[in-house]
Amino acid sequence: RPFGCADCGKRFSQKRNLLIHQHVHTGEKPFTCGHCGRRFRQKCHLVRHERVHTGERPFLCACCSMAFKDKTALTVHQR
Repeated sequence: RPFGCADCGKRFSQKRNLLIHQHVHTGEKPFTCGHCGRRFRQKCHLVRHERVHTGERPFLCACCSMAFKDKTALTVHQR
């Protein structure tokens, strides 16, 4: 893992992942929700949050057809 964080030493295989990680240290939250203005460090967190506003539930249980906003909730349900 050639890319190391100068602040904490954590290492990454891709420079892009290091740059995303550095937001933890800088406090930067470059992704803003267009509905409420809440800010996020990663785009995937913004996308998941926006489902609160849109009601989108793209993760479906194959057994009972219940729908969930994120994959983690589906996984917990399936257990």
